[in-house]
Amino acid sequence: MTGAAQPARGLHRPVVLMGPPGAGKGTQAKKLAARYQVPHLSTGDMFRHHVGRGTELGRRAKQIMDRGELVPDDVVVAMVEQRIAEPDCAQGFILDGFPRTVAQAESLDALLRRAGLPEPWVLVLRVDSGLLLRRLTGRRMCKIGGEIYNVYDRPVAAADRCLQHECELVQRADDREEVIRERLAAYQVHTQPVIEFYRGRNLLAELDGSGAPEAVSQALFDWIDRNEDRGR
Repeated sequence: MTGAAQPARGLHRPVVLMGPPGAGKGTQAKKLAARYQVPHLSTGDMFRHHVGRGTELGRRAKQIMDRGELVPDDVVVAMVEQRIAEPDCAQGFILDGFPRTVAQAESLDALLRRAGLPEPWVLVLRVDSGLLLRRLTGRRMCKIGGEIYNVYDRPVAAADRCLQHECELVQRADDREEVIRERLAAYQVHTQPVIEFYRGRNLLAELDGSGAPEAVSQALFDWIDRNEDRGR
């Protein structure tokens, strides 16, 4: 918050960051992780890591993600349980991309109980579907460092090359318009019930994710800082 001291390391509760594809969850999760000095746990990044290594899990995940479908719960849940058991998660963490179904949310409850951790705060970024399509179809990624550009909102160098690494930018297979529409439909079917699941337990807050990234970050910081101060 403006003029306030940097928050102490860690969070009283894990934070689940939710929102449709293109809402900016990855960007905002990284900023939250840096501010509160806790790990950013992205299931998408984990799967892409396995895809890059060519593991059995990576091959299975790639086939599913390229179709715009959700990775099966048993794979995701086992991966998340293993990750939150690591020592760096003891002081809190930011979950990005999980849970995506009510079954996953129930599994997360069980995982947190077994780990002796409290219920999460669930923060949802709301963005209009038209803006989501623009963000995603225009998204390009650096082949070396993973930096994200957008052909509509963040001009790039000639020939679509990364300004930092001077390498070619690529469009992910799941950022094609036909796949995006399938992903948005899947979000409504599978993930909207998760929002209602947490809303009914008074663990959820909804924030406007359509503004500039800095404004969205500030709204997230303010919400968390208020609730940290209250010791919730």
